[in-house]
Amino acid sequence: MLVSTKWLKEYVNTQDFAPAELGEKITRAGIEVDAVIDRSEGLANLVVGYVTDCVKHPEADKLSICQVDVGGGEIDQIICGAPNIAKGQSVIVARPGAKLPGGMKIKKAKLRGEVSNGMICSLQELGIETKLVPKSYAEGIYVLPEKAEPGTDVLSYLDLDDTVLELALTPNRADAMSMLGVAYEVGAILEEEVSLPEIEYAEAADSAESMLSLEVDAPEANPLYVAKVVRNVKVKESPLWLQQRLMAAGVRPHNNVVDVTNYILMEYGQPLHAFDYDSLGTGNITVRQAKEGEKITTLDDTERTLSAHQLVITNGTDPVALAGVMGGANSEVSDETTTVVIESAYFASDSIRRTSKDHNLRSDASSRYEKGVDPNRVIPAAERAAQLLAELAEGEVLAGSLIFDQLDKQERIVKVSPDFINSRLGMKIRLEDMLDILSRLKFNTEAVNNQLIIEVPTRRQDIQIEEDVVEEIARLYGYDEIPATLPRTDATPGGLSPYQAKRRIARHFLEGAGLLQATTYSLTSEAAATQFALEPTETTRLLMPMSEERSILRQSLLPHLLESLSYNTARRIDSAALYETGSVFLKGQDELLDEQEHLAIVMTGLWLDHSWQGEKKAVDFFVAKGIVEGLAEKLGLELSFERGEMDGLHPGRTAFILLDGKRIGVIGALHPSEQKKRDLKETIVVELNLATLLTRETEALVYTQVSRYPTISRDVALVLSNIVEAQTIEGVIRKAGGKLLKDVRVFDLYEGDRMDEGKKSLAFSLRYFDPEKTLTDEEVNAAHEKIIKALTESGAELR
Repeated sequence: MLVSTKWLKEYVNTQDFAPAELGEKITRAGIEVDAVIDRSEGLANLVVGYVTDCVKHPEADKLSICQVDVGGGEIDQIICGAPNIAKGQSVIVARPGAKLPGGMKIKKAKLRGEVSNGMICSLQELGIETKLVPKSYAEGIYVLPEKAEPGTDVLSYLDLDDTVLELALTPNRADAMSMLGVAYEVGAILEEEVSLPEIEYAEAADSAESMLSLEVDAPEANPLYVAKVVRNVKVKESPLWLQQRLMAAGVRPHNNVVDVTNYILMEYGQPLHAFDYDSLGTGNITVRQAKEGEKITTLDDTERTLSAHQLVITNGTDPVALAGVMGGANSEVSDETTTVVIESAYFASDSIRRTSKDHNLRSDASSRYEKGVDPNRVIPAAERAAQLLAELAEGEVLAGSLIFDQLDKQERIVKVSPDFINSRLGMKIRLEDMLDILSRLKFNTEAVNNQLIIEVPTRRQDIQIEEDVVEEIARLYGYDEIPATLPRTDATPGGLSPYQAKRRIARHFLEGAGLLQATTYSLTSEAAATQFALEPTETTRLLMPMSEERSILRQSLLPHLLESLSYNTARRIDSAALYETGSVFLKGQDELLDEQEHLAIVMTGLWLDHSWQGEKKAVDFFVAKGIVEGLAEKLGLELSFERGEMDGLHPGRTAFILLDGKRIGVIGALHPSEQKKRDLKETIVVELNLATLLTRETEALVYTQVSRYPTISRDVALVLSNIVEAQTIEGVIRKAGGKLLKDVRVFDLYEGDRMDEGKKSLAFSLRYFDPEKTLTDEEVNAAHEKIIKALTESGAELR
């Protein structure tokens, strides 16, 4: 809702408050003011000019040379390119030195050899949106509808020295969708009285009933209908004040008849419609439900097929309006209209809402009917429209109105106790203050036996229960006055669950290791759905997918993560390391989805690039393995690895990741064919079941005092079959080493000319340690001999 503060002042005194201050008070009282719009912002040195002469420019077909009286007997020559410029017009002139929105400054200039002292302006050049400019002036300059004294300040003449408040209304505050509704709200906030428009006009001797009859066949959907007849109207351009008020309210002016109905809509919040009496074809208006398949062409020149539940206004036979939504083209007011029928009605909100939804047609009228209009403003709105048509269209208002009325217009009674109000607000507001607030809201209230009996005006249809009254008192008493207290309840301190804490540790470790986090789609294509899946199952397809590429729930994070890697390398980012934590979706028992959180890593290019030291290291299997082992150590877990194969991964450089002997992941190099397909170089991938890692219980970390006794190291080099894995030999060493053996580390692998075919050499460094004493050579030699014996029995040979 756009509220002109100049217009608002006609109903309530706001003189003591600047627009921004008024907007702040309205916001604090419960209706948010989204914007305070100064209509004169960026405008200066604009005056009314009168075109005394206008001739074609001799050097340009589309330009005219105008002599313009700008006041004080001064005539300025101005070159104008508008197609509608003509002699005898009152126009808007921006003189040299003038400012226009956007920082544009007007200077004296020469156009095709002729001097131009300023510019004749359109409304768009003053910052008014094209959709609000009258259609007749949308493609040219704005011609003032009333002759004004040349030199008059345009800002005050056009009411542009105005500020508009943009209200962000919630659905319950339908009362504030009108100037009078906002006036009541502002009056309550500022403790000022509201002045309603005085309605007074002369009636003709003839009655409206002599020209028109009314019949309502759907009283449940239309319990109140009012029709007035105004004849001998002169359809013409609206006066300037009316056009400017409509534009300030966001409504485009059309002609004086249509503009009056829109003006009443904004002033009273009551939708009106004007019919051309002669176009009706009959002297009858009948309101009924539409016939199934019946057709009507609405004012937007769209033919619409009606349904039986939709309400229509007819001339007794054919529909002439879609009730409460939009009028029909067959009864539209035109320049030839001489007699007008004014419709003001109360339509049931559910009926209008359904009709509007059926036709995907939402208008200012339908939005107000949907939220509910004030039943006690229906008749005054019609009378106000008749008054303005008599004044602005020189119409003759026929005596009386045609009224069908079965509408309950009684004010609602709400009872609430002061104790209830204070208990809900947690404060102690005096009864006198409550009565004062309700009086400012124009709620007739009586205090009887510790009970407030409140008559709620029909304009406030949002006030229905006790809590609504509590809210009204709270917002006008001041939300800032409500004491800040903590809830009286057992409070649970916030924090991370163990699972969340471990997930955060995992992410911090991976980012500390140099990986960047990525986020990809959970939806994928049929081809990629089960690729690289640790436990592939039947896929799950969406019923209504966005596209085939996003139609199936993923079972692995790697396909999309590899796409991200390809995207980066295609943009010359040759070295990249990404990780993602996210869900995969597997079909479980009874066709139920099992959602598991996984971790995936993809790496390519250089892992280290210390050019100044001449040190470079490419990403390889062992870099990724080290990251996985480091993560496990950070989480207090011990992983093992076994050789394996998976489609899409290199068969000789792939291993499954084991936790307590159970497979929870895979690590390997991308298969060369996959690398070629994705345009990647050497790429290492990892995927593991993160949920299994994070839910595994671990022993608490226990501090062990640093021993003052030294360690003793022994190295051993072994000749083995090249199919024997280092992990197997390490297991033999650890098992035979006993309690003195503290650490085993592989430090050398040799496969070369001096080794027999099918053989390799592995060298291990063994560290012995006793926390209680210094070890002797005899003790270390005894433990070491046991290890040598076990290795020999396993088939290894000492070098």
